[in-house]
Amino acid sequence: MNEDCRISDAEWQVMRVVWTLGQANSSEIIEQLVAKCAWSPSTVKTLLRRLEKKGFLLVDRQVHRFVYRAAKDESEAMQESLTAKFAAMCDMHKGEMLLRLLDDLSLSRSDLEAIAKKAAEKAKTAPEKVGCNCLSTCEHMEGEWEC
Repeated sequence: MNEDCRISDAEWQVMRVVWTLGQANSSEIIEQLVAKCAWSPSTVKTLLRRLEKKGFLLVDRQVHRFVYRAAKDESEAMQESLTAKFAAMCDMHKGEMLLRLLDDLSLSRSDLEAIAKKAAEKAKTAPEKVGCNCLSTCEHMEGEWEC
């Protein structure tokens, strides 16, 4: 699978159906997405082909039906997507974005306890300040720009 390959929001919707069902034929996936998103069957088929080409879906071509299953698990795909998104951001703002996410997301008490525990562990070795990793023209830069 191409590790640099990204998927669109629509493709995420298809993958969520496949992850939930474990495996499904194209008719089952189309039925779910037509009901949920009001997409046409041809739109869903196009998305399925794209996801197969990108390496996110494995396809078993049986007589008169295609059965799809995920090439990687949901957690792994989510981690890769979030890591890529955060890699594109200025290091100085990642903490602020995490705090905003905490405000916006529905999280269980156990999720929040795990986050607090991980934050406490990281605090033991965290630097006092995180440097900027933007271009030399970044307004947040202090002093010399370093790669």
